[in-house]
Amino acid sequence: MAKAKNQKPDYEKMLRKAGVRITRPRRIILGILSDAGDHPDALEIFRRAVAVDGSISLSTVYRTMKLMEGMGAIHRHAFEGGPSRFEQAGGDHHDHLIDVESGDVIEFKSDRIEKLQDEIAKELGYDIVHHRLELYGRKRRSAG
Repeated sequence: MAKAKNQKPDYEKMLRKAGVRITRPRRIILGILSDAGDHPDALEIFRRAVAVDGSISLSTVYRTMKLMEGMGAIHRHAFEGGPSRFEQAGGDHHDHLIDVESGDVIEFKSDRIEKLQDEIAKELGYDIVHHRLELYGRKRRSAG
């Protein structure tokens, strides 16, 4: 079942169900992940966490991200030329456009692209079971 875009995942519940202890630092990191409307990297998550509790270590952030990724609660993206970035798992399928100058990640959906991918796979004798599309671009400069 797809998660609605505005519905926050209950990461604490997921971890408790898996038998993982919820420490204060982990609770803060989970809150940051749950509230993130962007695709932060581990250092950005660390910066946000330290703003709440200065005792949180970068290694705690890395361990938590690895744990969450292993559970399938978040997706790791290794966008070309940059550090791994994270986003919530679930929700509707979407693709990404990465601004090569600012590093901004723009999510988009295109029925035309999805249909074309299906057609290409079918012509080659395949059914798509998973795909990830990343476009890299630079904002157009307006003429004149």
